[in-house]
Amino acid sequence: MKLRLGLLVVLLAALPALPASAADDFPQRPIKIIVPFPAGAGPDNVARLVGQHLQDAFGQTVLIENRAGALGSIGAQEVARSAPDGYTLLMGTNTTHASNVATLKSLPYAPVKDFAPVIRTTTTAMVLLVNPKLAAEDLPQFLAYAKATPNLTAGYGSGASQISIAQLQSRGGLALIAASYRGVPQAMTDVMAGVIDLTFGDFSVAIPQMQGGTLRGIAVTSATRNELTPGLPALSEAMPGFEATIWYGLFAPAGTPDPVVNKIYAECAKYLAMPETRKKLADVGVMVAPLSPAEFGAFVKSEVVRWSAEVKAAGIQPQ
Repeated sequence: MKLRLGLLVVLLAALPALPASAADDFPQRPIKIIVPFPAGAGPDNVARLVGQHLQDAFGQTVLIENRAGALGSIGAQEVARSAPDGYTLLMGTNTTHASNVATLKSLPYAPVKDFAPVIRTTTTAMVLLVNPKLAAEDLPQFLAYAKATPNLTAGYGSGASQISIAQLQSRGGLALIAASYRGVPQAMTDVMAGVIDLTFGDFSVAIPQMQGGTLRGIAVTSATRNELTPGLPALSEAMPGFEATIWYGLFAPAGTPDPVVNKIYAECAKYLAMPETRKKLADVGVMVAPLSPAEFGAFVKSEVVRWSAEVKAAGIQPQ
């Protein structure tokens, strides 16, 4: 009996000590937020604001890394394959976690299975943008010009912008040539330079250019006129059913402990509830729209269905 008791004590002593909670000591080193789009894009702006708050709250450096390309799938894949410990996060969007399912033939990750939703942060829309020299100052003039000038080149750098271009063709009866870019800012730069004719830009990057006169806003992709650009019509006013509302949110790799996920969520939710935060985010063209981890997970599942239907209805062929 003494021998068996002694053996049991030795075995118990060899077991690792279990923490009271997986989140008690989190974080103990820098956190990385990967943005799968270029610097300056809408998700990048939101990630930097949220990241700064987390850095101040946790007392650990929060690094923002841009991993653009393949409609955000390169950066999303990197996070999906990262250690599930809360130290590598993704600022995902409806592109990485919904429309890519239908627009890419071989997606290197599963948007639902490979991620732990943390929080949906914001929603926004896009603006149809043209060069100020284009002979069209409003939506009716643009549609008339585009119908009289077939094969205008339209640049896209996200799933929402690609689908918006396809909807212009299908709902507006326009003949456009779609050109792929690494991100929306690059497409906007080429519109300003006169290399291409039009693009759809996130509010966060479109509004400053519109205010500066380097791009002209024609209409918005939200179902109705947007409070951030009240002077612009919704494309649905001329093309019933046209809509492309987009969202951003934080994800961790699947398997990240719930206490860690919840700790990050709680701090982000606290930040998003601050009045000054709402103003800062409105200034970069997005509106606060938080969802809890459970709500966000259910929302992503529904978005996969919705955006897949949009892609099919728009006639986009997977690439």
